[in-house]
Amino acid sequence: MSASGSAQGFDAAGRLQGARQIASPNFDERPVGEAIRLVVVHNISLPPHEFGGRGVIDLFLNRLDPGAHPFYPAIAGLRVSSHFYIRRDGELIQFVPCAQRAWHAGASRWNGRERCNDFSVGVELEGSDFVPFRAAQYETLTRLARELMAHYPIEAVVGHSDIASGRKTDPGPFFDWARFRALI
Repeated sequence: MSASGSAQGFDAAGRLQGARQIASPNFDERPVGEAIRLVVVHNISLPPHEFGGRGVIDLFLNRLDPGAHPFYPAIAGLRVSSHFYIRRDGELIQFVPCAQRAWHAGASRWNGRERCNDFSVGVELEGSDFVPFRAAQYETLTRLARELMAHYPIEAVVGHSDIASGRKTDPGPFFDWARFRALI
């Protein structure tokens, strides 16, 4: 799904038609019989507070060069991913098929259940806790959320801060939940 395009549904593995596909090695199998019930919205920028580069892609592919930025040595060994990444211009990239478990939420809890990665889809928005998100990102996130809700028994869309309270703050104070909820 491009910034202006529309999705055409998921294939059997959970790859969204129309999304740019870049395969991350950072995933594993969901527990047998586990349904996708939750969408977790995050924010990310690499280097911190800089947009448009390859840092996030390189992180999700385990190719982050520790010498490329002073912040990178601290995170170069992380093995993380997300199902989806929405760039500032609204471009949608999928790193992990929805049928697989991406490593995005870490220690987490929702509605009394631990290990949210088991039953969630992670969506990273290119951004930070310190700047507003762009209209193109809300548009793409809305189309993606609608596709996910049409294909899976989604019960809620939450922020990373909602499932990892005290540990995470994203998507942050500049994510307009009222705007997003009105769009979906």
